[in-house]
Amino acid sequence: MDHGRREIEVMANLLSSNDIQAEVNRTHFRKNNCLAINVIGSPGAGKTTLLERTLPHLGLELNVGVIEGDIFTSKDADRIAVHGVPVIQINTGGGCHLDSKMVSKVLPEFDCQATDLMIIENVGNLVCPADFDLGEAFKVIVLSIVEGDDKPSKYPVIFRNAKVVVLNKMDLELLTDVNMETMKHDIRSINPEIEIFEVSCRNGNGLQAWTNWLRHEVEVFKEHKV
Repeated sequence: MDHGRREIEVMANLLSSNDIQAEVNRTHFRKNNCLAINVIGSPGAGKTTLLERTLPHLGLELNVGVIEGDIFTSKDADRIAVHGVPVIQINTGGGCHLDSKMVSKVLPEFDCQATDLMIIENVGNLVCPADFDLGEAFKVIVLSIVEGDDKPSKYPVIFRNAKVVVLNKMDLELLTDVNMETMKHDIRSINPEIEIFEVSCRNGNGLQAWTNWLRHEVEVFKEHKV
C-alpha cells in the first residue's frame, strides 16, 4: 500500500469537507452583515493581548464577538470576557488549529445579527491554520518581531493568504538583532498587497492606526458585504 498517497487523499478529503462548511459559515456571516476575521500567530506573539488592546479602541460604536481557540484551558477567553464582549472558548484537545466545523458549532451562541465584528483567535501556530478556511472574510497575522526577521520567508503560505500583518513588540526592537527592513521586504515579496502595522501592545504605539484600519474594514464590509 502506498501510505504517502493514502495520507494525501485523507488530507484532501479533510480540506474539502472543511471548505464546504467554511462556505456555510461565510454565508452566515454575510447574511448577518457581520465581518469575521481569523487572527493567526505563533504562541506568545501577542494575539490575545492585541485583542485586549484593540477592543477599547473600537469603542461603543461596534458590537464585537470573540471566539478563542486553544488546545486547553479558558485562560484567553477569561481575559477577553473582562472587556464585556461575548466570548466563547473552543478547546481543540490537542489539535493545532481551528476548523470550520468547530466554529459552526459555537455560532448559535452569538447573536450574529447584532454583531458587527467577529474576531476568531486561532490556536498558536503559523503552519496548520494557513490551510483551514473558517469562513472568515480575511486572515490577520500577529507576528512578534522578537521571533526573528526570517519568519516570513520560513512560513510563506500564511503570509500569502493574509490581508494584514501586525508586527508586535516594536518596543523591543533595539533589544533584538531583528532587521525590520528585511522582515518587511520579505513580507511584501510574498504578498505585495498586504497591509503592515507596527505596534507595541505594551505601550500602545501604533494601535490607533491598526484599529482605525479595522474599523474602516467593518464599514466597507457592511456597505458592500465583500
